[in-house]
Amino acid sequence: MNAAVNLTKLAWIQLTRHRVRSLLTIFGVASGMFLFTAVETLQRSLGKATEASAADTTLVVYRANRFCPSASRLPEHYADEIRRIAGVREVIPVQIVVNNCGASLDVITFRGVPDELLRKFAPEIEIIEGSEAEWQRRDDGALLGEVFAKRRGLKVGDRFDAAGVTVTVSGILRSPFAQDNNVAYVKLPFLQQASRAGLGVVTQFNVRVTESKQLEPVATAIDDLFRSGQEPTDTRPEKAFFAETASELVELIGFTRWLGVGAVIAVGGLVANALLLVVRGRVKENAVLRTLGFSGRAIGWLVLSEGGMLGLAGGVVGVGLAAAFLRWQSFTMGNEGQTLAIQPDATVIFIGVLAALVLGIFASLWPAWQAMTQPIVKNLRS
Repeated sequence: MNAAVNLTKLAWIQLTRHRVRSLLTIFGVASGMFLFTAVETLQRSLGKATEASAADTTLVVYRANRFCPSASRLPEHYADEIRRIAGVREVIPVQIVVNNCGASLDVITFRGVPDELLRKFAPEIEIIEGSEAEWQRRDDGALLGEVFAKRRGLKVGDRFDAAGVTVTVSGILRSPFAQDNNVAYVKLPFLQQASRAGLGVVTQFNVRVTESKQLEPVATAIDDLFRSGQEPTDTRPEKAFFAETASELVELIGFTRWLGVGAVIAVGGLVANALLLVVRGRVKENAVLRTLGFSGRAIGWLVLSEGGMLGLAGGVVGVGLAAAFLRWQSFTMGNEGQTLAIQPDATVIFIGVLAALVLGIFASLWPAWQAMTQPIVKNLRS
């Protein structure tokens, strides 16, 4: 164990002796891991938004054969009929207005909910600036997610206009769910009038069932109830609804997986090339170490240690910069009224740093083998 620690220290000394070469390699690895972290964050954010779990109990009732919120129009009185279906715990009518239905990196989403049902629709929200009482008092009041407010530079008391809707910021909210942090909550009647949808018409209903196993039976019952009506419905679990309505977004993010693969290959090739040059440049030095009693394993460990250090250092720099950049910019991707917040978490950071370390060691295997098998006499003569 002590020998391995001492060899690792020696590997560090050898890296610091050639600062320019080591720094260039680290920056190259950091560039690749920056891209890898951005792609992994996209993939993980999408997974959270679309992967169903046993704790899911929410259905979304939408107008059949409609996708953009402006095209989905359902009578508000449907809520009374849905409440009578067995297994339904609560029904919340929701009006949604967005500034752009197509795929966009800067989508503004208004959610109109009955003021008395706000806490049932989003029970996890916490008002960090302003107050809910002020929101209740004003007809045009809006509660903004903290990421939304930061991205737009808005604070309590400001007025802003988007998608033809003008509101006054009554409060800033924070939520453990990323989507809540990227929208503006307003009162349902106000948004119905401001968007010219008309009173009594909503975009969708959010239906909560008593337990997750009732999602499918209740969804079928709702669609059967309105199948022959003037406004037929299409009911799906909330995450399945996101996956289908934002299909363009899902396909776009799915393609980025290849960018992540390319970044990984580039990082591995960069470290391997750097260490091959190191091994060839230290032919005589390695031969002297072998003459002094260092075994082939010890020489190989030196090379593996250097590769691991280069990978780890580049990973920490690249992953750290990517995480800081994504948090600072607070990117939000939207498509057909659905928003996806791109926020790195601890898992992404850990995976990125670990991947860089593993890549550095893996890329060092061939250079380490070459260093171990070089003949001593020939190398001394060189």
